[in-house]
Amino acid sequence: MARETLDRKIRHLLDEILVLDSLVETGLIESVEALKKRDLELARRVYAGDSQINARRFELEKDIIITIATTQPVMAGDLRLIASILEVVGELERIGDYAKGIARITLRMGNQPPVKPLIDIPRMVEISVDMLHRAVTAFVNQDAETARQIPQEDDQVDDLYNQIYRELVAIMLSDPTTIDRANYLMWVAHNLERVADRVTNICERTVYTATGQLMEFKPSDDEIVAPI
Repeated sequence: MARETLDRKIRHLLDEILVLDSLVETGLIESVEALKKRDLELARRVYAGDSQINARRFELEKDIIITIATTQPVMAGDLRLIASILEVVGELERIGDYAKGIARITLRMGNQPPVKPLIDIPRMVEISVDMLHRAVTAFVNQDAETARQIPQEDDQVDDLYNQIYRELVAIMLSDPTTIDRANYLMWVAHNLERVADRVTNICERTVYTATGQLMEFKPSDDEIVAPI
């Protein structure tokens, strides 16, 4: 009976992670959509929606603590999984903050036109959200093989970020009056680049829970492995 209770509670926690991830993904997509369309009302909704993400995070943390206290898991695999759920919840909440940050930038820009066409930034969010979705799915399914592959795609996001950075610096140098608007887009790109980094952290936790190995993925695809 104790085993069934623990399994049921872990399943509930994993289901709640999927719900939280869905909210975060929607926030990211809509934050960039608001920027593209200069939709200030949508930006306000994304900004306000971060409170729902935060509330779900705190509720999940409370559930995790109650699960540990009431079921007293003793299997190493159970403890790794529950501890990693706590980590992943924190990563998702932080990614939600990036979406809120992009919405805030859109509100600050108001009706000012962007200093360059928004081509690379939508591509960044597309890749980042796809990586996030597959990373969370891999975590829930304890799919270590997929988790090892996803961080390799971070290079695509980094390349887009570097390209945007170079273009915006060139624009600012040629016309100093664009500095504020260029900085806004630079912060948007920075937030999306950080999303991909947080996804890599989730993948590391997946490998840890599934295999017992702490693995740090490097941009060069080198890995540092420490058996537990």
